[in-house]
Order: sequence, then structure tokens, then C-alpha cells
Amino acid sequence: MSNNQRLEVIVEGSEGSPRLDRVLAARLSDLSRSRLKALILAGQVAVKNAPVRDPAYHVARGDTITIDVPEAVAAEPRGEEIALNIVYEDDDLVVIDKPSGLVVHPGAGHETGTLVNALIAHCGESLSGIGGVKRPGIVHRLDKDTSGLLVVAKNDAAHQSLSAQFADHGKTGEMRRGYLAFVWGVPNRLRGSVDAPIDRHPHARDKMAVRESGRHAVTHWEIVESFNGADGKPVAALLSCELETGRTHQIRVHFAHIGHPLMGDPTYGPHFKTKAVRLGPQSQAALTALDRQALHAYLLALEHPKTGVILEWNSNLPEDLALLRKTLQAAL
Repeated sequence: MSNNQRLEVIVEGSEGSPRLDRVLAARLSDLSRSRLKALILAGQVAVKNAPVRDPAYHVARGDTITIDVPEAVAAEPRGEEIALNIVYEDDDLVVIDKPSGLVVHPGAGHETGTLVNALIAHCGESLSGIGGVKRPGIVHRLDKDTSGLLVVAKNDAAHQSLSAQFADHGKTGEMRRGYLAFVWGVPNRLRGSVDAPIDRHPHARDKMAVRESGRHAVTHWEIVESFNGADGKPVAALLSCELETGRTHQIRVHFAHIGHPLMGDPTYGPHFKTKAVRLGPQSQAALTALDRQALHAYLLALEHPKTGVILEWNSNLPEDLALLRKTLQAAL
């Protein structure tokens, strides 16, 4: 089924017989001259129902010109020399410790400078066609401002195996994903679970929300450490989390839902910025410098797609989160 957009132009009165490309340029300002020329040369332009491939073709008053404009296709991502922190690699997969700020795959506003661009440069043609043109080799993703461990498949067999493991979420296998999250407030028990469906926010389309219409989502958590504010009263906690499902923004949405949004989260916890006044000056400075949600994917375990061996990786807190933890421990 064609997704072409059909446009129609009727040549109006003018002196002489104007050129086809000039008529179209004057009447279709949304399309560049180079785009119009390419459409003519590709046979996408017809005059009186007959294709015309000559941009200099002279049209006459009253002629009907039809233009079939194919749906724009995003350019394939290109390799870019971007430094990667590779913690493991073999012929089937590569595990990256992703820094915050790095977008995983190209999208609106992020056509370059992504992890995919870096992987294409690093792996070469081996990633071609695996998992789709825009996200070759990508099995799962981390938000731009979430740091930590991420695995990428290097061939079709590995992609199929890893995708199945992530879809199963460790229910029948050994796959595990662990996160460390700094949240506002301290939960009233040592460990627990959030079982709440997640769907698109009804009004803000760039956000997710807990909604009855949403998809099943479960997050298990446990308190690792709690922190007091400058007044000596509990103000924040460090939680370890494991996912039973993998929904967009799941951890961020779930903890905001139970009243413990992530520290530094501008999307799901901005109204908790007032809590920062309870922190000491050094903690406030560390939080301001963080400039992202305080979330790190510290644990990844999976079954190797070829050998079946269970592999596990751990990642220490990056410098910005380690500093936040240090200042919170000191209550300064």
C-alpha cells in the first residue's frame, strides 16, 4: 500500500510557456527546489496524466500537474567515533556501561551522536539489519539521562535470544536487571513491590502515568541506605530495584506514584524540589550538579545466546551519583 501524498497544480495564465520546475517551485513552497527536481527525475510528476522527467519541460496554461510525494524515509544512521565504555564483548554481544546524556538510538531531535552511531562505527557491517535500521542490535534501552549497563546483539541469533530473555523478564530464566535509585523520602518498610499498570499520560504525551488502561508493570525494591537532612530527620533513600516488566519510564513512574519520586527527576518529581531545602549545602550542590534523575542500571545478568553460560556484570555508581551519595551520608 502506497503512502504517497498526491498534490495537484493547475497552471494559471502567464506569459509564454513556463518551465515545469519553476511552476512547481512557485506553487509548492513546502518542497525545496532540489526535492522537486528529484521528484521530476524519478517520474513522480505528470502533466496531463503523462509522466514528465525533464525539469525544463514547458507547460501551458490550463495544464494539470500531479505530483506524487513519497513518504519521507529517515536516513540510515551512520557510524560516528564516539568513545564507549565496553565492559564485555565477544562475537555475539557487547555490553556497554552507558554514561548519562547518551541517547540510545536516533530519533526526533537526536539523529546523530547516539549509541547506535557509536556502535556502527565500532562493530562495522556486522550490525546491519539486526533489529531494524534505526536501532540495529538494540535489545533494550535506557533513558538518555539514566546511566548503566546495556547489552547489544551483534548478530541475528543473538538478537532473537536476548530479545526473548528480556521479554520473559527472568520469569523462567536467569536474566536480571538491577537499578540503584535515589528517591525523596524513606519508605516505611525495608522492601516492597509496586504493581501498577502504566500507560501514556492522558494530557502530556511525552510522559507516562499509572492508569487502569495501562500495561501490567511490576517493580520490586529494597532499601539500601537512608539519609537524614540537615535537620537530622529522614529526607531521602537509596533503593535497589529489579524489574519484572519493562515499561517506558517504569521506575520513575512507579516511585512517583507511591510518593517517592527520584531525586533530580524533572519530569516526575519537579514539585519535590522544595525538599532540597532540607539538604545541607554540599548535598544541594551535588543535586544541582546532577541535572538528571538519580538512576543507575548497576546489574545485568543473562544467559549467553550461544553458550548458555550465565553471565553477570556490575557497574559502580558514576561520579555524579557517588558524590550525591557521599554528601547525603555526611548530611552536609
